[in-house]
Amino acid sequence: MELLLPHASNSCPLTVLGFLERAASVFGDSPSLLHTTTVHTWSETHSRCLRVASTLSSSSLGINHGQVVSVIGPNVPSVYELQFAVPMSGAVLNNINPRLDAHALYVLLRHSESKLMFVDHHSRSLVLEAVSFLPKNERPHLIILNNRNGTPSSTSADVDFLDTYEGLMERGDPSFKWVRPKSEWVPMVLNYTSGTTSSPKGVVHSHRSVFMSTINSLLDWSLPNRPVYLWTLPMFHANGWSYTWATAAVGATNICVTRVDAPTIFNLIDKYQVTHMCAAPMVLNMLTNYPGQKPLQSPVKVMTAGAPPPATVISKAEALGFDVGHGYGMTETGGLVVSCAWKPEWDRLEPDARAKLKSRQGIRTAVFAEVDVRDPISGKSVKHDGATVGEIVFRGGSVMLGYYKDPEGTAASMREDGWFYTGDIGVMHPDGYLEVKDRSKDVVICGGENISSTELEAVLYTNPAIKEAAVVAKPDKMWGETPCAFVSLKYHDGSVTEREIRDFCKTKLPKFMVPRNVVFLEELPKTSTGKIQKFLLRQMAKSLP
Repeated sequence: MELLLPHASNSCPLTVLGFLERAASVFGDSPSLLHTTTVHTWSETHSRCLRVASTLSSSSLGINHGQVVSVIGPNVPSVYELQFAVPMSGAVLNNINPRLDAHALYVLLRHSESKLMFVDHHSRSLVLEAVSFLPKNERPHLIILNNRNGTPSSTSADVDFLDTYEGLMERGDPSFKWVRPKSEWVPMVLNYTSGTTSSPKGVVHSHRSVFMSTINSLLDWSLPNRPVYLWTLPMFHANGWSYTWATAAVGATNICVTRVDAPTIFNLIDKYQVTHMCAAPMVLNMLTNYPGQKPLQSPVKVMTAGAPPPATVISKAEALGFDVGHGYGMTETGGLVVSCAWKPEWDRLEPDARAKLKSRQGIRTAVFAEVDVRDPISGKSVKHDGATVGEIVFRGGSVMLGYYKDPEGTAASMREDGWFYTGDIGVMHPDGYLEVKDRSKDVVICGGENISSTELEAVLYTNPAIKEAAVVAKPDKMWGETPCAFVSLKYHDGSVTEREIRDFCKTKLPKFMVPRNVVFLEELPKTSTGKIQKFLLRQMAKSLP
């Protein structure tokens, strides 16, 4: 057959931004966003996003195509709207974790060269401190999202802010022609991996990879039209695993929630008849241990990821009426690319056996190309026996473009053999299902937050009393894992306490990175070559109360 070349009519760049336009036509009068007293329809959300995008594109702000616009805030309607509005203006969207400290935030702003930043009022002082570290000619313009009671602010911004979100939106044009990417490989989002304040890893995703990740999420979860989706997963976590855009594709009712606690979640599930939600295993554990829990009136599909969930937590959650799905992905894949696809024959197993199977990460999703476990030295696949460990590798359309301003880091993970090397250690079972066994880079996953053990160790070593330090993950019923520090002191006179070490860390790290336990040893266990034996420390951490 002769080779036929692509034509403009059949090679439009892939992008999720068109989902919003369609939602306004198909689901126009249906609710899109609910939060306290705020109620928007899809028609209104579409109009508001166009207004914001048009103002961002105006000469008054001077935001050029491809420049970075940052967002720091909780799960509120304005933050959801900005997932569309920023890239619709041609800018690159950068969501930032509001739990960072001022220095970490400053590092990310300097690295990203952000030109404009939308700021929730709770993060106001944090952002002002971080921005003060930047040279005046490098500081981003600041827009305040809402006022102190959390509602949209239409009053004038204070002296530190250029405008309010509502004020910026009102100046916009609802008939604005949003900026379609000229190529699907154009960058759309910049997401930073957690716990990287010393050398930030900025993950760049294209319109294509975001589109593939979003379609992947829709198909794998069989998300129906007009579901009721509860935002228990932070939108700043890899854009809510791409569900910020997926919910627009199906006209979902997005229930925004800023306080994630058991009473609030159970109340919202009953009040709005929630059908779907995503949650870290820590959130599931919190729900199953809530004294006021009661069986759900209707089943709720919940997708969990971020850390391997204990089988007992899955079993307890399903007993309450949650239909638990389990997946695995990374910031570098934009969302979940592995899920524990369920087989009907497993329904006949005992609850504990079912939960154990479901706690495995699973098999590649339908839209993703390949997942394997390979020997990191030889590059060959390991045996599919559920015991032979290797490094987990990915290949598929939702893998990132690369790390921003880091060609060496990009080349180290996206290798010449055509695979993306995750740095995670796992096994492949005989049925082709993947199970994550460890994190080769010693990342501690605390409540869904990635904490770099090496970064925490670097801080500990700055304490003049500490001779050696090592950080490992300690299993925790609430958080999944917490950082546990093992230290040896220069002088063993009992003058340094665990509390003093933790207080020292609090002055240099975000609160969630501070070790929950500090264990003093005369000497840390080492190999003959002087390398600290962390596997022994992990065993010790497991035995701690």
